[in-house]
Amino acid sequence: MKRVLLIVVVAVAAWLVARAPLSAQRGPGSTPQRIVSLVPATTEMLFEMGAGGRLVGVGSYDRFPPEVATLPRLGGLLDPNIEQLIALRPDLVIVYDTQVELRRQLERARIPMWGYSIKGLADVTATVRTLGERIGMAPAANASAARIDARLRAVQARVAGRPRPRTLLLFGRESGSLRGINASGGYGFLHDLLELAGGTDILADVKQAAVAMSTEMVLARAPEAIIELHYGEPWPDARIAAERRVWSGLPSLPAVRTGRIALLAGDEFVVPGPRVTLAAERLAAFLHPVQAR
Repeated sequence: MKRVLLIVVVAVAAWLVARAPLSAQRGPGSTPQRIVSLVPATTEMLFEMGAGGRLVGVGSYDRFPPEVATLPRLGGLLDPNIEQLIALRPDLVIVYDTQVELRRQLERARIPMWGYSIKGLADVTATVRTLGERIGMAPAANASAARIDARLRAVQARVAGRPRPRTLLLFGRESGSLRGINASGGYGFLHDLLELAGGTDILADVKQAAVAMSTEMVLARAPEAIIELHYGEPWPDARIAAERRVWSGLPSLPAVRTGRIALLAGDEFVVPGPRVTLAAERLAAFLHPVQAR
């Protein structure tokens, strides 16, 4: 049944492409005007460089900037709505490199695509530049990348020479307990952000983007600071206080003894796009607060 459905989808795609205007049939070297971005990071990059008006569809998890609320939602990384996407007649679809099946379907439908991946913080501005070149907006993209680099350098300069606390950076655990701890390892843009913001990653030697940790492992690593990242809207103060108290179950930790525990909420910590500058500034503000004069 799934195979039959796929054949039908590809047949419909070919029909739509055939009747599409010339602008929707342009090849890889053309300047796209009807773009679909299925990844929040590239959506934000397009708006940052002034190309948001070319978007005709976005992924289900795009929330920034507010203008994305008016655009059709086409699913996420794992469940893109290929039929709806094809019906929009895009002349470029931005996909993540891991979306292998979607790439095959777009190839069958003869829809141009542009794939990318983010491995570290440096890839963010590199992606902004190459994306801008692909859509014919290299000067605006280069200016956007330069602004991002400048803000990141400013954060790095502010914390330079200060003691670097050994920091545990978490992006998940069970609410109200210390079970299911998932931490940032020594690989990826979150690790790079932590180091840039003046922290020493206690898992720097574990070259993985994510590390499942037991409480015994946390105790052995003895972090001097703990930062928990929570995505989405800010939490009420009462909830933040309650979740910080969970760590009192490990009173021997240096971070618990000094109360150096932060819960930071915001999509900028999960979307490796232009707002990595805000993520870096918030991390640095906790690790190295500005002293009042």
